[in-house]
Amino acid sequence: MITAIRDVRRAKRLTLEEVARRCDPPTTAQTIGRLETGTRTVSIGWLNRIAAALGVEASDLVTLPDRKDLPVAAILDSRGAHAPRRTTTVPPPQVAPGQIAITVANGIGDYRTGDVIWAAILAPQNFATALNRDVLVPQAAGKFAFGRLTQCNGDVTVLPPGTGTQSLSIAHPAWIAVAIRLVREL
Repeated sequence: MITAIRDVRRAKRLTLEEVARRCDPPTTAQTIGRLETGTRTVSIGWLNRIAAALGVEASDLVTLPDRKDLPVAAILDSRGAHAPRRTTTVPPPQVAPGQIAITVANGIGDYRTGDVIWAAILAPQNFATALNRDVLVPQAAGKFAFGRLTQCNGDVTVLPPGTGTQSLSIAHPAWIAVAIRLVREL
């Protein structure tokens, strides 16, 4: 197992000391450095603590032999496209528990035909975290509403994509799914 702790820490522009302080319980910058370089063995416990400190999933910190990462050829920023200073890779998207997909058959609003929207299912107590984001809401008889979540107070209100659409109110849905990733062929 090869860890990507250093890559993720640097991508988030954090120092060893900052990550050490964010760990629960806090640790030392030296310990984080040893875990990054492999001079200290990374246990599952350490992996989980560091992942929480970095705000990522533990699986994002390891490279498994059977997973193909994509090499980064260029970095695009306000200066334009330029080569990375060191060799780096990005992991392909991974499906997590509680995720579903929505396919776009005909373009509407910002979505194009062929797009795939990945969404994470939320329980009612977490609906507010999706305010002003696109959500899928189950309705009666196997139907769904999709659009921008504008209100959630037991009932939810969504504004469907497109021009001239009217808000829909759905009474006490059991769950909603918030859009988290757009997959689009270019």
